[in-house]
Amino acid sequence: MGEAVNEPTTGSDPRLERDKLRDTLEKLLGIRATDMRGALNEASDLVSSAVGADKVDAFLHDLSIHSLVAVGSSDSPMARRQRDLGIDRQPIANGGRAIAVFETGEPYITGRADEDPEVPLGYTQGMGIRSIIAVPMEVGAERRGVLEADSSQPDAFSPDDLSFLGAVARWVGMVARQAELVEQVAQDAAEAARRMAAEELVTVLAHDFRNYLMPLRARIDMIRRLAAREDNPRYLQHAEEAKRAVARLEGLTDDLLDVARLEQGVFSLALQPVDLTVLAHDTAEMLQSGKADVRVRAPEELVVDADPERLRQALQNLLSNALKHAPDGVPVTLDVGEEARDSGQWAVLHVRDEGPGISPDILPRLFTRFGAGADSTGLGLGLYLARGIANAHGGELTVQSSPGQGAAFRLALPVTQSERAEP
Repeated sequence: MGEAVNEPTTGSDPRLERDKLRDTLEKLLGIRATDMRGALNEASDLVSSAVGADKVDAFLHDLSIHSLVAVGSSDSPMARRQRDLGIDRQPIANGGRAIAVFETGEPYITGRADEDPEVPLGYTQGMGIRSIIAVPMEVGAERRGVLEADSSQPDAFSPDDLSFLGAVARWVGMVARQAELVEQVAQDAAEAARRMAAEELVTVLAHDFRNYLMPLRARIDMIRRLAAREDNPRYLQHAEEAKRAVARLEGLTDDLLDVARLEQGVFSLALQPVDLTVLAHDTAEMLQSGKADVRVRAPEELVVDADPERLRQALQNLLSNALKHAPDGVPVTLDVGEEARDSGQWAVLHVRDEGPGISPDILPRLFTRFGAGADSTGLGLGLYLARGIANAHGGELTVQSSPGQGAAFRLALPVTQSERAEP
C-alpha cells in the first residue's frame, strides 16, 4: 500500500487520543439511523471534525454498477466539488488507492498525494487534495466499502490519525448496518401493506366481475342462438368471439378468486383417481395452436389421487406459459413419468420450452403473486396458482432455467395421497 510522506515525528498525547475516540464514538452511537445516506452523512461530518479533514467519505460498494459510491460525505466545499466532478463514484475497474484499500483490506496514508501516480488526477488537480488516509469498512461482518479522509494540506494526517480512522470505521459500519436494517424493515412493511391493499381490492373486483359476467354470457348465448336460427354466419362468428372473450375474463376472475382462497386457507380439493396420461393429452390438445404445438410423451396409464379440475388448471397454466415463450414452430414438450423416492412413488409432469429462458432477477419471485416480469402480458398469477395447486396435493413445482436455454417446469405429485399435507 501507500506510504506516509513527511509524517510528523512528534507523537500525540495518548490520553487526548482516547478522549477524542470516546467522544466520537458516543456521537456516532447517538445517530438516528433512519436512512442510509442521512446516517452516513452525519457520521462523515463527525469523523471529519475529529481528524480535521476537509472531506470524509463513507464509500460503499454498489454491485449493480461495480463501483465504490460515496453514500455518505461530510458537508464541505471539497465534498460538493467532488460531486460536481463525478468522483463520488469510482468504478472498480479504474483502480486507484480507494479501490486498492477495498480490494485488499490494507489501509493507506500519504501526505503527498500529488506525487502518487495511483491517486486519480481528479483528486489532486480537481479537488486539490494533498493528504489522504483510507481504511476498509465492514458492514454486517463483511467488507463493503472504504472510509476515507482527505485534506488540501500536505502531511495533514499522522499514523495516529490512521489508527483512529480504523477504529472509527468499525462503528461507522455499524451505523450503516443499522440504517440498512431500518430501511429494509420500512421497505418490507410498505410492500406488505401495498400487497394487502391490492389483494383486497382485486378480490372485491373479482367478485364484482363475476356478477357482471354471468348476465353478459347469458346475453351472448341468446345472440348466438338467434344468429344460428337466422343462419347469419357473420353474427354467429361475432357471438363466438365474444363468448371466447368472456370465457377468458371468467378464467382470469377464477384465478383471482383462487389466489384469495389460497391466501385465506380455504382452497379445497375434490380428490379422485386421475389418469395423468389422459389429462396430459386432453390439456395439450386444448392448447394446440399454429404458433407452437405441445408434444406429449407419456406411458399408457399413470393414475394418481388428485382433483382433476385443479390439476388441469395447473397444467394448463404451465403449458400456456411455455407456449407463450416458445419460438415459432418449435414444440413444447410435456413428459409424463414416474420416479421412486424414499417416501414412495411419485408422478412427474415435465414441461419444457426452448424459449429465451427466465432472467435471473425474475427467478426468485417467479412463483409469487403478481410476480410477472416487465415483458409479461399477464398479471403473474398462473405460476403462483400452479405451485399452490401442487402444494395442496402434497406435491411440488420447481423450475430450472438459464438465459437463452429455455425453461423446464417440473410438477411432481405423490402417487399415494394418504400422507398428503393439508391444503
